[in-house]
Amino acid sequence: MFVPKSEIITKLSANVPRYTSYPTAPNFSPDLGPQLVEKMHASIDNGGALSIYIHIPYCDRLCWFCGCHTKQTKSYIPISYYVETLLEEIELHRKALAHSPEVAHIHFGGGSPSMLKSEDFNELSKKLRTSFRVTEKTEISVEIDPNDMSDDMLVGLQKIGITRASIGVQDFDPDVQEAINRPQTFEQTRDLIEELRSINISSINVDALYGLPRQDMNRLNNTLEKVISLSPDRVAMFGYAHVPWLKKHQNMINDQELPNIEQRHQQADFADQFLTSSGLQKIGIDHYATPEDSLTKALNEGTLHRNFQGYTTDQCNNLLGLGASSINQYDGGFIQNTVPTKQYKAQISEGKFAANRGYELTQDDRIRGYVIERLMCDFSFNFDDVAIKFGDTGTPIIETAKSVVLQDSDDLCWIGNGKFNVSADKRAFTRIVASKFDAYLSKQNSKFSKPI
Repeated sequence: MFVPKSEIITKLSANVPRYTSYPTAPNFSPDLGPQLVEKMHASIDNGGALSIYIHIPYCDRLCWFCGCHTKQTKSYIPISYYVETLLEEIELHRKALAHSPEVAHIHFGGGSPSMLKSEDFNELSKKLRTSFRVTEKTEISVEIDPNDMSDDMLVGLQKIGITRASIGVQDFDPDVQEAINRPQTFEQTRDLIEELRSINISSINVDALYGLPRQDMNRLNNTLEKVISLSPDRVAMFGYAHVPWLKKHQNMINDQELPNIEQRHQQADFADQFLTSSGLQKIGIDHYATPEDSLTKALNEGTLHRNFQGYTTDQCNNLLGLGASSINQYDGGFIQNTVPTKQYKAQISEGKFAANRGYELTQDDRIRGYVIERLMCDFSFNFDDVAIKFGDTGTPIIETAKSVVLQDSDDLCWIGNGKFNVSADKRAFTRIVASKFDAYLSKQNSKFSKPI
């Protein structure tokens, strides 16, 4: 039965997770993290290559749209002390590990990691390279706010060996920028990207948003035209997540200036058509990449993954999270570091890991997590693959898939050729389909963002 998108948009507007992990972070248990650290280190010792995420929770200006764990500072002093704590945390992990694991990926996120001075980038680089095996094959990426642009920052990026830069754009329209407290000219962004390419950074990603206050189709079109003119290797086109109950600074945004759910969908559709017609390949629900990019190759080879940084080529079972609020992922579960920076620093300075909330995976979690990740990456999962990977324990999820299709009155999904599939014209609703396999969603009180 054909169901118009407009009807589904109105009907299916409940907030759902973004599914960068399963179970999602609200299901982590308080104070369980310390009990899991030893298991995490054992997993790293036995798990081959490792990925590292380093969180820098500082900005020199608080953008009102931001959903990250960050705080504003006009002084570099707290950042300098924070870097010292990061170095201590790396040392704690080095001592706890039986060997020095190879590192496949390092990602600096925030906040604004581009606020770091070159000397601090250099110190972190040296500590990482003496504690782990960072090789010429290691991908090293950093999130950059063009407002932090400086010659010193470029020197720091060179010292640490950055291979990929992610540039925050959001929207180039001055009126939209005013509404989200994010002033940033196109010329400023263009000049930064030229500087990055001059120091041989091989891949440039641009982050943009739809669903912002005062944003309309004309302004979105103008922004996307400018984004494409920068010739990025990747574009992340996210829907703005308005969650003021979680991020109090989002109360600075006027709710009346936000597009409604149907307008958000129109913007998402327009951005999708614009970016794909510009020669980029759609990756999952919100990423785009050139045909030559490694994300596109991973998609075509069936090896695309999704983690806390979004879509990735990262094949590692273990992700070591460093810094306040960072999440560690290992073969057996998740550990989140303490969120408040003061408490995080105190724990590390006492020679303790900053592990706080945690979750230990069950077999059912592994199966559901696998299915949800494949839906988010491939918009389908193969019943035979589930059987091969999980044996008889995978049978219940196949029965769940059949039940989901039988109860689907909106033509969101179907079964064919031994696969559960999201309908090609309803892929914008993939998070809703994925939520049908989430055993915890109906049991928790957390509020999530809009599904589109």
